[in-house]
Amino acid sequence: MNAVQGHGVAVRIENCGKTFADGTHALEPATLDIARGETLVLLGPSGCGKTTMLRIIAGLEVPDAGGRVLFDGKDMTPVPIEQRNVGMVFQSYALFPNMSVSDNIGYGLKIRGVGKAERTRRIAELIELTNIGGLEHRRIDQLSGGQRQRVALARAVAIRPGILLLDEPLTALDAALRDRLRSELNRMLRALGITTIYVTHDQAEAMELGDRIVVMRKGAIAQIGVPRDIYFAPQSRFVAEFIGAANIIEAPLVNGHFVLPGGRLATGGSDNQARAVAMIRPETIQITHAEGAFLAGVIDSVGFSGDRQRIIVKDVSDKLLTIDAPNTIRAKAGERIGLSIAQDAIRLLPPDK
Repeated sequence: MNAVQGHGVAVRIENCGKTFADGTHALEPATLDIARGETLVLLGPSGCGKTTMLRIIAGLEVPDAGGRVLFDGKDMTPVPIEQRNVGMVFQSYALFPNMSVSDNIGYGLKIRGVGKAERTRRIAELIELTNIGGLEHRRIDQLSGGQRQRVALARAVAIRPGILLLDEPLTALDAALRDRLRSELNRMLRALGITTIYVTHDQAEAMELGDRIVVMRKGAIAQIGVPRDIYFAPQSRFVAEFIGAANIIEAPLVNGHFVLPGGRLATGGSDNQARAVAMIRPETIQITHAEGAFLAGVIDSVGFSGDRQRIIVKDVSDKLLTIDAPNTIRAKAGERIGLSIAQDAIRLLPPDK
């Protein structure tokens, strides 16, 4: 697949905001740099501005005055979408139902005047890459949802775009198929090497696909970082709670220790706060014997899910504590247990966010 590798442009979104005619602020002014060949995921709840940002990059929306979109340093703000060399995959896929798979993939090449021999070669490459061999002559209405998703991706990249834009392309699929295609999509994006901007509200998609993640909230950027930092080092309570399962502890902080109903929890340092806020991921909490433990509680419930078990513990803090424990641990409701939490697993958060 060398013929389609290495294509991509560096993107700069400079002071781009969007206010609609009715006065709605869909996007607060934002500046963001995306490296050539990077997969950047815009992640957030509905209405947070992620699709608006994608549409500004595509040229489907014009940013407010003062905003610019640059591709490899060239100002593309006034350039219409058909001249921006972007490929797009929508949630609906927008395929042509009256065309075969091959004709759908080659449509963009045909209208650009690419010769038949070259079209045939590129279509064959992309059919191999997207693993839809044998479907070339089928109509779109004869395909499954997963097959349509692959055709839509192949059509989008056939023109060798500088940027690939994907707006929640897996949302319409059932959960099992979505999980399987997420891994396949990750493989395809790495093979293509195209600068990719991916919009989703699904945290698992963001974590698996993104080189970096932009978490958005209420039209603004809440945090930018690599998946591991977004997960383990959130910069606000919103990011901590939006990404994965999180225990949020609010308690007095005395000489670097949380003072809790279930004991004391060392955070390091020597800070004193009347009310501090911290995040602890469920899988970072270890279960120990209650006797002699600095922190202890009582098991409220246990949920066994095969590869792990989720244990809910009470009397540790003013809220129930969630623990994701190995499935080899014997635990039952009503049992008193000790807890061990490493200092580097405790993330102190700003209390006002």
